[in-house]
Amino acid sequence: MSLTFHWFLPTNGDSRHVVGGGHGTPATAFGRNRPPTVAYLSQIARAAEDLGFVGVLTPTGAWCEDAWLTTAMVSRHTERLKFLVAFRPGFVSPTLAAQMASTFQRQTGGRLLLNVVTGGESHEQRAYGDFLDKDARYRRTGEFLQIVRDLWEGKTVDLSGEHLQVEDARLARVPDPVPEVYFGGSSPIAGEIAARHVDVYLTWGEPPAQVAEKIAWVRGLAAKEGRTVRFGIRLHVITRDTAEQAWTEAHKLLDGFDPDTVKSVQAGLARSESEGQRRMLALHGGNREDLEIHPNLWAGIGLVRGGAGTALVGSHDEVAERIKEYHALGIDEFVLSGYPHLEEAYWFGEGVLPRLAAQGLWQHPIAPTSTPAAQVPFTS
Repeated sequence: MSLTFHWFLPTNGDSRHVVGGGHGTPATAFGRNRPPTVAYLSQIARAAEDLGFVGVLTPTGAWCEDAWLTTAMVSRHTERLKFLVAFRPGFVSPTLAAQMASTFQRQTGGRLLLNVVTGGESHEQRAYGDFLDKDARYRRTGEFLQIVRDLWEGKTVDLSGEHLQVEDARLARVPDPVPEVYFGGSSPIAGEIAARHVDVYLTWGEPPAQVAEKIAWVRGLAAKEGRTVRFGIRLHVITRDTAEQAWTEAHKLLDGFDPDTVKSVQAGLARSESEGQRRMLALHGGNREDLEIHPNLWAGIGLVRGGAGTALVGSHDEVAERIKEYHALGIDEFVLSGYPHLEEAYWFGEGVLPRLAAQGLWQHPIAPTSTPAAQVPFTS
């Protein structure tokens, strides 16, 4: 089975520095270095498509551009690339969301993937008019996905739930293919929702032992529901011809972290109700020292950025080995990013993917026997 790789569309802005923000904290000033215009995001999307990434993830929240609108516009500048659109149940009705997804599929030729984000910050949710607590939001997500999936199957849906109610709901045209649903969450109720409703469970880049525990947990819950779930991981990457070059780049990013910004971001993230964010913060404790928490796994990004806060750092061979290590645990999909996103897509696509292709672990989605990304890698 070929591994699946996705890249990231920085709809909060891009830079040669880390653009912080997310999880209730605003984007940092570096996000203005390369504004998230359709033209620039399309550059990144076309590069990802050419290099062999299957899709691109877009974030959601007040700190970035709207994911639905942005990806719809960028899709016109690509041919094959899929869009892993992040959205929050509760901000739009389930029937309308099902209809939007169906329309997106038809207008793009089946290139929609959905990343369901329940929302771990009550203060941010309230800004959108959502006053449920965290557990209630997850229960609403379960009802939401039940309605949406039934509509996608062509059913007429009547549901009177704890949080959502629809009557005689149906779609005039169902999506073909049905979009796959991606979802992440580390709390007990998040695991229950994943087991019942999602196709791919995503975890942030924790050390392999912790990732293995999560996989076993969700896999066991899904088995009780009579289902199987695939697994993916969300990571940043800094990969170069040599390990020394990669770590030099990581240290350059770290040197650009203003102490006051780190303090402010960490204070903001400490308010998060997200169990996953709590686990990310625990990896570095707000300190700049001892940030390599596992061979080639660096927690520095999380000092200034919410959500995914770790990066694979090393030579192309080392990064490929770490990917193989996660794959051995059960991870089949990798959602990656790097600063700046245009250049880092090429470093990974031209440096790591050929090594995985040479070992039979990956092939280019378009031309597996002729594309440069599938050739035997050069020796550095």
